[in-house]
Amino acid sequence: MSDQHIRQRLEEREEQLSPYATKSRLSKGRVRPEEPCSMRTAFQRDRDRIIHSKAFRRLKHKTQVFIAPLGDHYVTRLTHTLEVSQIARSIARALNLNEDLAEAISLGHDLGHAPFGHIGEEVLSDLYPGGFKHSVQSLRVVDHLEKDGKGLNLTWEVRQGIVTHSKSRNDILGEGWNTSKTLEAQVCKIADAMAYLNHDIDDAIRAGLIKEEELPFSVREVLGHSTARRINSVIRDIVENSWAATGEMPLTEGDEPAIDMSLQMVEATNILQKFLFERAYEVSGRSEMAERARDALRRLYEYFSQHPEKIPQEYSIRGEDPQRQTVDYISGMTDNYALRLAEEISPVYS
Repeated sequence: MSDQHIRQRLEEREEQLSPYATKSRLSKGRVRPEEPCSMRTAFQRDRDRIIHSKAFRRLKHKTQVFIAPLGDHYVTRLTHTLEVSQIARSIARALNLNEDLAEAISLGHDLGHAPFGHIGEEVLSDLYPGGFKHSVQSLRVVDHLEKDGKGLNLTWEVRQGIVTHSKSRNDILGEGWNTSKTLEAQVCKIADAMAYLNHDIDDAIRAGLIKEEELPFSVREVLGHSTARRINSVIRDIVENSWAATGEMPLTEGDEPAIDMSLQMVEATNILQKFLFERAYEVSGRSEMAERARDALRRLYEYFSQHPEKIPQEYSIRGEDPQRQTVDYISGMTDNYALRLAEEISPVYS
């Protein structure tokens, strides 16, 4: 059997997916045309490129919520990414969508996240005149910063899913929900929210900020009383309310299938999100460690904006201004590296 036949067989299997699934052979392609891989579909190739990227490796030392926690079991940006991938693959598989595409988007969605979680994103957004959004930076990582400025040259579908994965903090299905162009990208977007809401409960309990029994009654009644039950409840609800995506359910003419949740589940997750913001995110954002992180990022930004010659060559893209290069460099740092580097430049900085 030839290698070429292997990829063709995989593409033929995709024809058995839902009529609404995204087929790799029908991809809108890459920015730079390439010969297809002989053994992998286009989306499988994208997934592998993301996993082998330097930005993906650095996720293991980047904060999710709690900065430099003392315990070994707190969620990092990498473990969060893997949980998003697991939830997205489960939903995509159940709805007969393209699991490879959902996996690739999930694994790449946070590659551009700044150190120190959302605190880092807020600081860089305030400092950089152009603002900073980790979803946009993630696309910049795969397009320009990886492989010494060549980028990973991913397919349009994976790139679009990465840049549109963010959503409103006020409503799970609120502002920004309809920006994703494929059902697989919608799956990743909702899986991202379900992953962080559930593992952030565990981390907040571990940090002593909340107790399980303090979760709002409606949340415990709808989602369940443990992490496993909550994730299972959410996945089942999404699958049941998105069944039209399988192609096995008639739709009114002009309607398109979408990834959705029941009103009861939406309300419960929105209540949970509000609860976590008040009891966990805002509290951790006022900690001494959070202030140290903010100070470190401000020092780094000012120093490298004034000394662009100190920025490593891989972040010195021709034609980019020093502030853009500074943001690229800082956003790629891990938490501990940013803290250590800020301390090293302090004598020069002061």
